Amino acid sequence: MKVEKLTVQGAFVFTPEVFPDRRGLFVSPFQRAPFAAASGSPLLPVAQTNHSVSHRGVVRGVHYTSAPPGAAKYVYCAAGTAIDIVVDVRVGSPTFGRWDAVRMSSREIRAVYFPVGVGHAFVSLADDTVMSYMLTGSYVPEHERVVSALDPALGLPIPTDLETIISDRDRGSPSLAETAEAGLLPDYQLCQVLEQQLYQVAH
Repeated sequence: MKVEKLTVQGAFVFTPEVFPDRRGLFVSPFQRAPFAAASGSPLLPVAQTNHSVSHRGVVRGVHYTSAPPGAAKYVYCAAGTAIDIVVDVRVGSPTFGRWDAVRMSSREIRAVYFPVGVGHAFVSLADDTVMSYMLTGSYVPEHERVVSALDPALGLPIPTDLETIISDRDRGSPSLAETAEAGLLPDYQLCQVLEQQLYQVAH
């Protein structure tokens, strides 16, 4: 498996080897040893798995979990095609306000690791796109936060030729600057501590 650091501090993209044959293909999007080597943790302490199914043009995010409690995330595209986007919303981070975009599909198989406190968005480029998630924390509605994916200051790579489909909540969400002014963004140093504690418990 190929492992690359992304621009956002603490985020990685994993590209596993794909084994095609006349039946289709086989792939392992998550592998313990490469993940441990990249993250410094012996394993990903999974508390919950999710998957979403999206029409072409769906934009979800930018979603993040308040810290505390914080949660890390490992995401890949099981069907269809998407642009997966890592957004650094951690105040005090050396890469605050920056983002990475990773194109992924059921054929271009990649996975992205989102460290604690980092925002997640994606754009579905095909109908029935399935995004699969492993999360280190359970979903608690009052802990979930959102920053607008349409914030011009962020400039996320949403294709202009798409007829976008966005939930009312996401469309009405505040900009990064507005969220910062409201004191709702996670603190980078605290996120680092929470992530270390997460993996210490797992170990």
